[in-house]
Amino acid sequence: MSIAFDRERWLRVRENYARWWTGELNRPLVHIVLTDAPSDRAEPALPGYGFASFYDLTVPAADIVDRWDYDLSRCRFLGDAFPSVWPNFGPGVAAAFLGARLVNGKDTSWFQPSKIVELDQLRLTYDPANPWLARVRELTQAALDRWQGLVQVGITDLGGTLDILSTFRPGELLLLDLVDRPADVKRVTWDIHRLWWRFYEEFEALLRPVNPGYTAWAPIFSAERYYMLQCDFCYMIGPDMFEEFVKPELTASCDRLTHAFYHLDGVGQLPHLDALLRIGSLKGVQWVPGAGQPDCAHWPQVYRRIREAGKLVQLFGSLETLAAVVSQLGSGEGLILIASAPAGQASAIREFLERFGAA
Repeated sequence: MSIAFDRERWLRVRENYARWWTGELNRPLVHIVLTDAPSDRAEPALPGYGFASFYDLTVPAADIVDRWDYDLSRCRFLGDAFPSVWPNFGPGVAAAFLGARLVNGKDTSWFQPSKIVELDQLRLTYDPANPWLARVRELTQAALDRWQGLVQVGITDLGGTLDILSTFRPGELLLLDLVDRPADVKRVTWDIHRLWWRFYEEFEALLRPVNPGYTAWAPIFSAERYYMLQCDFCYMIGPDMFEEFVKPELTASCDRLTHAFYHLDGVGQLPHLDALLRIGSLKGVQWVPGAGQPDCAHWPQVYRRIREAGKLVQLFGSLETLAAVVSQLGSGEGLILIASAPAGQASAIREFLERFGAA
């Protein structure tokens, strides 16, 4: 096997993450991947794309997975890192499962309604023959067949419930609906909630017989049900509307997950942080400051609020980012850094990991 990982290391990963989730690990988790190491296998002819949607639907799923295998063979997994993939069709691909058009851009993908329907007429239904749902199923199964549990296969980025709804009510339409048609917003929100969980459990049924555990687009490992929940739409609404339209559904999803995390994206979501932290079944928060803002090393007040509420914290950035946050908070307990680096930095990174007991 070309991927530099084995079952013994998986046992250590599982143990460290289990202790971290329960608050018994007296250090941060450090998930750091070196991404440009040499490979002992030939590079496939198929190009590598960050978005699986960039491949034509006629490209065999096994060929895409073979490309992923080559890319993973060039990785080295340091600290608490582990090999993982997930079928990336863009954030909120559940909208495409429900009939929206998937549009590929230069370096991303997004979703557009095939037709804008008035909210009181909007009815979203499950279609087992949806081509995007079928493609994600196919890629998930091909990855499981290829690696047989050596590589953690994550659930695709289904998106947030209100984010999915905003695909079908784009621009300012959903904002107006919150005022003009609140009952219909809630009806469709709960319809999407039920469909979201149907998709989740469909992928879960594929993954669980083989997968070591659960991951999502954020590669936090959990032996029990985990997902990175989100509502980017709430950037545009105030706390009262968050409490009315977002928090009830979000709480219901947290309650169904053993390890629920929330993707807090941008300063416009900070007014909702206290409401989020009052969700008892929410286990942690991923803070992303957003474009034009200081990086993750410069928000000690946010991390203190999260930690004081008894929640875990996920950071993106460098080892220096983690060191800064640990210094600000006084310890690294309950933190996880997800980062990547060039292979040439391996020695310096290993020295850093030894300082935190994560080598």
